[in-house]
Formats: sequence, structure tokens, C-alpha cells
Amino acid sequence: MNAPDTTPVPLARALDLTDKTAIVTGASRGIGSAIAARLAEAGAKVVVGYRSSKASAEAVAAEIRERGGEALVHGADVTTREGVEGLVAAAGGVDILVNNAGIYPLHGILDMSDDDYSAVVDSNLKSVHLATQVAAKVMIERGGGAIVNIASIEALAPAPMHSHYDAAKAAVVMHTRAAALELGPKGVRVNAVSPGLIWYEALPSLWAEGVERYERAAPLGRLGTGADVADAVLYLASPMARFVTGANLVVDGGVLATPAF
Repeated sequence: MNAPDTTPVPLARALDLTDKTAIVTGASRGIGSAIAARLAEAGAKVVVGYRSSKASAEAVAAEIRERGGEALVHGADVTTREGVEGLVAAAGGVDILVNNAGIYPLHGILDMSDDDYSAVVDSNLKSVHLATQVAAKVMIERGGGAIVNIASIEALAPAPMHSHYDAAKAAVVMHTRAAALELGPKGVRVNAVSPGLIWYEALPSLWAEGVERYERAAPLGRLGTGADVADAVLYLASPMARFVTGANLVVDGGVLATPAF
């Protein structure tokens, strides 16, 4: 039996992603844009992946560059193998993959069409499988890497009108564990982050009652931000999390700890 290396990573390098290439899917806005910016701030070359919002993705990349970071933009449909392969090829290699792309529509079980169901499952789950498979092969050739999947607290606590989304996100958490099991021996760590309700500018006007209920339920008394999720992703992608794989880090302000009665 070989004793593990007990030398800690120097604190100055614990969150250092210099010389790493990171792909973030769905990075043209919201949580994805915050993740891309944070990884770039830590030194990574970031590929801002998007499906339809090229102008928004370019704006994210431009802001990263203005702050001294390195970023490129690539459009891809990550629900297809061709799209994923093109994204990884455009990156010129990958050390960190953040599977953030996904959609979040409302459909009741009794009214949901087959297309509605497939679109949500493909966007939130199939994309994770495809990107993990393609990127992991490259990471293994490069000596290892880190994959972080963005799941949701709805993987653990369902919401009305979200049976397709909740099922897909629950599957993402289990896919994370299964991938960690298979890819760990090959040097690739796989983890998930499950955000709670994350603030965006239009949310209070679109769902004021839900925001108020969340704030009351959260022990920390507020909604999450993109920065809260981005910091969790940075930790899991960094050398600081070198012995963490198969984990699901919940970032919800404590909502899931709140008693239901």
C-alpha cells in the first residue's frame, strides 16, 4: 500500500486554474456567465458555449477579456454529438467541463407533449452524457481533469409542473456519481452543484410570491446569486477539491434543511 501524499496544496495555488482550459455550456447568460467569469478570474482559458444567443455570449467573453482573462466563444447544440464534438474541438483541448446548459419550462403531467418531455430531458440530461463522454476522453489523454454538472435542488425536492425537469436533474445527480465511479481511476473527477432559487433581474416581478416564500424558508434569508454558484463550481474544479468526486454540493441558503412541518 502506497501512503498518500500528505503535502497540502499551497494556498496561493489552491484555486489557481492557470494553464487550464475550461468549457462552460450555456454560458451566454445567468449562472453560466457567472461561472465562466469566475473560472477566467482564476486563470483558466474559458470557452463560452452557447446555443442561440451569440451576441450575449460575445458580451460575456468581452467582459472576461476586459478584466485580463482569456475567452473564446463557440455556438453548439450540446444535445447532439456533432455539437459537443465541435465545441471540444474548438477549445483545442479541455481540462475542466461545466455542464450548465438546460431549459426550465413549466408543463403539467396531464398536458405535457412528447416533444415537451424530450426537449427538457435532452437539454438537461442527454447533453450531460454527451459532453461528459466526449470531454472525458480528451481529459484522460491530457492526464486528468474535472467535470462539474449543474443539477438543482429539484433533484431532491420536486416542484409542480416540473416532472420532466425534476426527473432529468435527479438523473444528472446519479449520472455524476456513476461517472465519478468510472472515471476516477482514469484521473477525472466528476461532481455536481445543486443550486436553489437564483436571483435574476426579472424574477421579483415574474414570481414575487415565490421569492418571498423562498426568502422566508431559507435560513440565510435570501435568494442565491450566480456568484454563489460560480464559487462552488470553482472549488470543485480546483486543486482544493482534489479528493472530492461523486459529490453533490447543494447551494441553496439552507432551504432543504428547513422542516416541512
